[in-house]
This record gives sequence, structure tokens and C-alpha cells, in this order.
Amino acid sequence: MMEKIGKNILETLTELTQFVNDGREGYARAAKESKNPQTEQIYRMFSSQRAEFGSELNNLIRNHGGEPEFDTTAKGKLYRGWMDVKASLTGSDEEAILNANLYGEEWAQKAYQEALDDPSLPASIRSVIQRQQQASLETYQQLLQLKNSVA
Repeated sequence: MMEKIGKNILETLTELTQFVNDGREGYARAAKESKNPQTEQIYRMFSSQRAEFGSELNNLIRNHGGEPEFDTTAKGKLYRGWMDVKASLTGSDEEAILNANLYGEEWAQKAYQEALDDPSLPASIRSVIQRQQQASLETYQQLLQLKNSVA
């Protein structure tokens, strides 16, 4: 039987899902813009991972009586729009794409930490969020290694 959770936890999960969806969209866009087949494949893998995270979070939301979240954050939409304008003016280069993804992962870490800071978060949900946060941190570290190998 699922634990009863409050409205604030559903809101926390919904907001976190929007951030995860931002990551999915950002990596999908990075894969399209990348001219390097190796990094394109990496970005596709990260986008797919974020889609799985979103699905997992949506299952938690649904199982606790909430409505699944498929949208992204307003801030993420603005950021991707700004990146599109920047790319159209300067061209998409691999370093700019990498930096945008690093920035996105920094925001993801903040979003995960904010969710984990809620003391009322049930252990079953906390473990899912911690696992996803760790995977996001590993993604960030892979991106840093990629950046260092390109530099």
C-alpha cells in the first residue's frame, strides 16, 4: 500500500518532473545541434535517461493521486529560446552545447536538493529522488570529462 502524501509533496514531485523534462528537451536539442557523432549519441542517451526519470516521477505522482506532468519549466523554455537565438547568431559549437548542458545539470542538482530538503518526503519517494540525483551528478561529471577532453 502506498503511503499517504500531502499536496506539498505532489507539488514538489510535479516541479521536479518539470526540471527533468527540461533536461530531456535540452539533451534532445543538443543531440540535434551537435556535429560530433559521439557527443550526439551521448546526448541522446542522456535525453532518454531523463525521459525514464520523468516517467518514474509521473508514476509516483499518479500512484499518490496526482496528475502526471509532461510540461517543462517556464525558465527552461526561456533558456532554450535564448540558446536558439544565440546559436542562430554565432552558430552551434560543441563547447557552447556542452556549457549549456553543464548549466542545466547544475540546475537539476539544485532541483533535486530542494526536493530532498523537504523533511516530510516519505522514504520510498526520497530513495527514488536520491538515485536520480546521483545519476544526474554522474552525468554532470561525464560532461565535465567531455569538456576537458575537447578543450
